[in-house]
Amino acid sequence: MKILVAIDDTDNIDSRGTGELADLLSKYLQETGWGKGGAVTRHQLLVHPDIPYTSHNSSMCFVAEIDASYLAAYIEYAGHFLEKERAEGSDPGLCVAAIEQVNFPDELIDFGYRAKQVVLTKSNAYKLAKKLDIHLSEHGGSGQGVIGALAGVALRLTANDGRFRGKLKVKSRDDLLSVGEIKKQTPVTVVKSLDDMLVLDDDSIILMGEKLKAVLLEGQCTLLVVPTGMNDPKWQSCTTSQLRKF
Repeated sequence: MKILVAIDDTDNIDSRGTGELADLLSKYLQETGWGKGGAVTRHQLLVHPDIPYTSHNSSMCFVAEIDASYLAAYIEYAGHFLEKERAEGSDPGLCVAAIEQVNFPDELIDFGYRAKQVVLTKSNAYKLAKKLDIHLSEHGGSGQGVIGALAGVALRLTANDGRFRGKLKVKSRDDLLSVGEIKKQTPVTVVKSLDDMLVLDDDSIILMGEKLKAVLLEGQCTLLVVPTGMNDPKWQSCTTSQLRKF
């Protein structure tokens, strides 16, 4: 079965980041033979004085394939893992949803988008999770992380939100690569222009920036680019600030 797993609020400034913990949870499935975890995406939520967060208030989520007979054991493991790994002062939340069994997906997605715009409560999160029959649990501190965890699952479900964790690693001369070469060297499946979402052909040349990041758009690992202002090369990768809205 295919599931979405999201965690939030596990870290502090000095600890391992939530993204690293999500990556470990993803890899655990293959290590145990229970299934296979996918790439982790970071989903930006509302930054507000009433919401405690470490630096950016973002949730981490990944898609995984799991043998249904191991689902309960995996959820139990993930909860204990967060309790063991949580940093002092953190308020971890865990959300696990079987994609094909989510009732009223539009309500779930609406919760995710609202979490990017308004302050939500634990009560809001638990009420919706119960209605949709989605696992939602807290694992230390105030448990406020359940809000972000549920929002992370919701936003990943859209297939149109989030930045993939980590930098894309490529080898190039003079920081120039064709779209085709980028696809060969990375998980990227499509390269698009940021302004109008024009799909670039494989022969288009891209000037690589220092930090190459991919985003999730239309279910694909996507590299976004912007004009250089020159004829050759015509395109360059986006900066981190240009990708913040994702």
